[in-house]
Amino acid sequence: MLLGMHDQAGAGSPDNFERLWTPHRMAYIKGENKPTSTGPGDGCPFDAIPKMSDEEGLIVARGETVYAVLNLYPYNSGHLMVVPYRHVADYAELQPAELVELGQFTQKSLGVLRKASGAQGFNVGMNLGQVAGAGIAAHLHQHVVPRWGGDTNFMPVVGQTKVLPQLLRDTRQLLADAWT
Repeated sequence: MLLGMHDQAGAGSPDNFERLWTPHRMAYIKGENKPTSTGPGDGCPFDAIPKMSDEEGLIVARGETVYAVLNLYPYNSGHLMVVPYRHVADYAELQPAELVELGQFTQKSLGVLRKASGAQGFNVGMNLGQVAGAGIAAHLHQHVVPRWGGDTNFMPVVGQTKVLPQLLRDTRQLLADAWT
């Protein structure tokens, strides 16, 4: 919600900037629900999500060894992750069936995102280990981030804010429908 100068009482020192408040991001910044140890059953969200309904867990599709889920803190609309059910931290530890299905789900994700959202490009990858930037280093997950021409503008560059045009539940439904 953009607030004018007159609506910013208590927001700090008055200035000429408009503000887009995103209080939901504070949970991510504070690391809420982030596991504190490295073993299965440590509160890992990637272990908990498959036990939820697809809608509740934002699951787009389920396979035999992996599942596709929307990122709760997306870089772009449609940002999803392909996650093994098995609690495993390193790509080198994946079993052959997990490797194959992870690749197949990643490939399928690209097609689904192109079909459902008209994505023009993608960032695909993993951050293995905390020092490499993994938010949840104990459970491997591959990011699939759709991109469009002009999707980086002044908001993330100057305002350090990402504007997402669709609610996560609506995005999940759109991608789940396109998956089949």
